[in-house]
Amino acid sequence: MTLREPTNRVDPRAKTLWRIVPAVVGIPLTIAGLVVAILVPEARWIAALGAVVVAVATVVAVTAIPAWRYRFHRWEIGDEAVYTQSGWFVRHRVIIPIARIQIVDTEAGPFEQLLRLSTLTVTTASSAGTIRIVGLDAAVAAQVAAELTRRTQVHRDDAT
Repeated sequence: MTLREPTNRVDPRAKTLWRIVPAVVGIPLTIAGLVVAILVPEARWIAALGAVVVAVATVVAVTAIPAWRYRFHRWEIGDEAVYTQSGWFVRHRVIIPIARIQIVDTEAGPFEQLLRLSTLTVTTASSAGTIRIVGLDAAVAAQVAAELTRRTQVHRDDAT
């Protein structure tokens, strides 16, 4: 096992997922700042400036960051280990040997369900041994979870 870039990308719909959250937060905050700027003369300039800053940050978070993140979020299930890479500014690579896996889980929040995506979580006994692969197709995540669960049943020792 070597620390290397995994081969599989997350589903392209993950970019949409990564756009939704900043939009859901940024748009109402921008509107709130503009409303305060209009209704409260004493806070007009600071509220307007805050609204502009939030609007610019939202535009960047919705347009540039998801495409950048997508370039680097990868995963792979090898014969001996699970490989992941995540991050859009700081890259984080993890290898979890199959024998160390204790829990395999999938979850999908409301936006993931809407996009038919899921998050696969693989956990070991180590405090640093949990990885989350966000943005998998829901069917792929279920299939991978089932496969990892099957593989972990082969390893009866504690792999320590």
